[in-house]
Amino acid sequence: MKKLVLALSAATMFAGAAQAQQVDQSLGNYEPVSGVSGNLTSIGSDTLNNLMTLWSEGFRTFYPNVAIQIQGAGSGTAPPALVEGTAQFGPMSRPMRGSEIEEFEARYGYEPTPIRGAIDALGVFVHRDNPIECLSLQEVDAIFSSTRAGGADAAITTWGEAGLTGEWADRPIAMYGRNSASGTYGYFREVALSGGDYSPEVREQPGSSTVIQGVASDVNGIGYSGIGYATADVKAIELRADDGTCYAPEGEAAATGLYPLARFLYIYVNKDPNQDLEPLRAEFIRYVYSVQGQEDVVRAGFFPLVKAVADQDLAAFGLSN
Repeated sequence: MKKLVLALSAATMFAGAAQAQQVDQSLGNYEPVSGVSGNLTSIGSDTLNNLMTLWSEGFRTFYPNVAIQIQGAGSGTAPPALVEGTAQFGPMSRPMRGSEIEEFEARYGYEPTPIRGAIDALGVFVHRDNPIECLSLQEVDAIFSSTRAGGADAAITTWGEAGLTGEWADRPIAMYGRNSASGTYGYFREVALSGGDYSPEVREQPGSSTVIQGVASDVNGIGYSGIGYATADVKAIELRADDGTCYAPEGEAAATGLYPLARFLYIYVNKDPNQDLEPLRAEFIRYVYSVQGQEDVVRAGFFPLVKAVADQDLAAFGLSN
């Protein structure tokens, strides 16, 4: 499964370009089956919290007797919950690390199986009154990191150093980010900071919504969060790609990967390769990859997947739409 996720990520993003925010109708509508009941628990990503809630609500319209509990404390909480068996689903906004997979495999003798439920664009947000329009990843790194592994000669600590003039030139930049339990924290560090270290001045927040709240209440603020958490009090700036073009975290740019902070959102599952999934988990996964499930993705502010991705991931569970 690790090869599947890594090898196909770019290709499947491109496959969805033409349908960036239009749900692929070839996924088909979800058709309920009999014999589905019981309880489900999801522990993991805060970024996926709203989407897991929408999926759960949609699923329960077909199966009102199913109870679903959702905890979104960060992607780092998903692997131990799956290992200990306290959760059936482990949503993560990053792929599992090798050490996390090894710990799971040591307990069960096989690797956890991921599905890719949506595409997210990680937004870099500023206060709505901030006039800045675009930054390069090197500039983002120079703002948020202490190591500047992206190659910048010096740290960027004021909005003037980021290119603003006039009353903004001397204003200090206030940085907001996630805590280390967050998959978003790890993804941003790996991609935006080129694997470097965060500045100790970054104000770590327990959730995506609190990052947005921090930036919204601080005219000098800048922070990163899943695009689905945007509000009217902040704006997501464009990021400059390798071709020199500035791209917004939306539509085709996110679905094709031209926007440089686009990523898959995962749900990890304990699936014994020698046994079929029981109906409850199997049908929830099938719902995720239905038209209704991917409409929930759009409703949550993310970007839907196409049938090619759904077919590949469903096949890993011995399922089909």
